[in-house]
Amino acid sequence: QVKLVESGGGLVQPGGSLRLSCVASGSIFRSYTMAWYRQAPGKQRELVAAITPGGSTNYADSVKGRGTISRDNAKYTMLLQMSSLQLEDTAVYYCNANWVPWNFWGQGIQVTVSS
Repeated sequence: QVKLVESGGGLVQPGGSLRLSCVASGSIFRSYTMAWYRQAPGKQRELVAAITPGGSTNYADSVKGRGTISRDNAKYTMLLQMSSLQLEDTAVYYCNANWVPWNFWGQGIQVTVSS
């Protein structure tokens, strides 16, 4: 079992930036592909960014150039830094840990982009 705890959300003005953090329990963090997903009201959950155990990254087209995902295996931590935030970035953001067949989710954290 892996427990994931997100932090760093809140209210951000358009054009602003934020940093989301996900801290995982468990010493096998380094074996998991870690990812951020988000779900806006009335929409399906979508991948924002992912990072493999080796550090390869993948981004949704909507955040390319605005987001940076990183991980610190020694601290069991994953970060997502986003800039130039837009109203469309408003959503609940979820941390995900995946190592087939195991898949774990955090409880989610609200990010609201509004003036």
